[in-house]
Amino acid sequence: MTDSRRPGRLVAAGLGVLGVAAGVAVAELVAASWRPAAGPVVAVGATVIDATPTPLKEFAVRTVGSADKPLLLTGIAVLLTVLAAAAGILARRHRRYALAAGALLGLIGATAAVTRPTAGWTDAVPSLAGGVVAAGALLLLLNSRPVAEAEAAPAGFDRRAFLAAAVVVGAGAAGGGALLLRRRSGGAITAARQAIDLPAAADAAPPLPNGVGPGFVTANADFYRVDTALTLPRIDVDSWRLTLGGMVDQPATFSFADLLDRPLIERHITLNCVSNEVGGPYVGTAKWLGVPLAPLLREAGVRPGADQLVARSVEGMSIGTPVAALLDGRDAMLAVGMNGEPLPITNGFPVRMLTPGLYGYAGSCKWLTELELTRFADVDVYWVQRGWAADGPVKTASRIDRPLPFAQLTAGTVQVMGVAWAQTRGIRRVEVQVDGGAWQPAELLPVPSVDTWVQWRFAWQATAGPHSLRVRATDARDDTQTADRATPFPDGATGWHTVTVTVS
Repeated sequence: MTDSRRPGRLVAAGLGVLGVAAGVAVAELVAASWRPAAGPVVAVGATVIDATPTPLKEFAVRTVGSADKPLLLTGIAVLLTVLAAAAGILARRHRRYALAAGALLGLIGATAAVTRPTAGWTDAVPSLAGGVVAAGALLLLLNSRPVAEAEAAPAGFDRRAFLAAAVVVGAGAAGGGALLLRRRSGGAITAARQAIDLPAAADAAPPLPNGVGPGFVTANADFYRVDTALTLPRIDVDSWRLTLGGMVDQPATFSFADLLDRPLIERHITLNCVSNEVGGPYVGTAKWLGVPLAPLLREAGVRPGADQLVARSVEGMSIGTPVAALLDGRDAMLAVGMNGEPLPITNGFPVRMLTPGLYGYAGSCKWLTELELTRFADVDVYWVQRGWAADGPVKTASRIDRPLPFAQLTAGTVQVMGVAWAQTRGIRRVEVQVDGGAWQPAELLPVPSVDTWVQWRFAWQATAGPHSLRVRATDARDDTQTADRATPFPDGATGWHTVTVTVS
């Protein structure tokens, strides 16, 4: 016999989603007011990222770029919704399933949170609190909705009680979500960043030479972003501290004001990601302002045998940099400014590390909070644990930016243009090949230093028909790009960038 006091499946599924939403909102609110990284959604997402095989990570970066994080969060939300609906349907028959759903939600989130690199046991609290709220909300909703969907209410059914319960839970979930989004938007942090007045550099960047083409400096809004942070860290600059320790004679701690009080340098530097495919977009040039890193290390007294500087970020990322690369005269820095303004939050506000000539994964930790002198033999950092090379020197590379692939062109003189880079070495020549013919020299535009890309152009006399254009670069050591095509893993892509066009 049908139990007329049992909700229908569709209603029960909706109540399950509503109850779990309330639990998640509470968990994330507790985390947002305490430690945002302890929130269950972020913790579970970060755990998924860490567990994802490298080939799949590279596929995601190559296919969707920075949209990989919103897609992952959307996937988590969809899966959570399905599980919550199932919990509601099961709990319509046996209320213990509501308790089981809350316990499962709390345990999964708590386990993910406490196993993050910078976590403590107290990071389990937000998820456990959310689990309790989810179970309680689902029980409240189920017990106040005693009739099946589309059935007439028997005597004694209090529709007002059900509606009141649904409104309370729904409003709580919605209000919690809105407050969470407001906190996550980082309004106060954004305002504090905008209020920072960066001092002038003691050693300013030289002006860009005459003849530099448009787009030499990448605008902050257009600068690429590749990292594992599901949500951008919102760091209070007043309470932020950077520790320098490990194999040093004099450990030190710096506030943001301490760094600004030191002599700053300003340099144009090209930064690129090891995940960049041949011809890819994950490279850009900016004018960086920062504290030279070599003097800091020398003041601390690097002990003999220390060959790796491990940089750690507030969300747990660890990046290892060869100490030799930091002390060989290049302009490695703790960057505080980018293109004339404080670092954007997406680029590591308040402080990031930057090492010319190394891929980002080996020398450019964002949202920096700790520097530790150690040995490569003693510590494997995040990406090395996943099979990437330990040192990460940038390979000589080049790219065709114009014309675009599959462009339809008109016969006559066509300006083929692009960029080439070999930071700390510089580019000696760039050559263009048309339809597999002889390599022809391109014109190199002036650059401010060997640490930036060089713009190049080549006047091509285009004739009717389909054509392929190919580029290669040679650095100042006379090392020419290899034709051998290799994927980014484990130490950077190789090959010649080729573009196919049609001329009419």
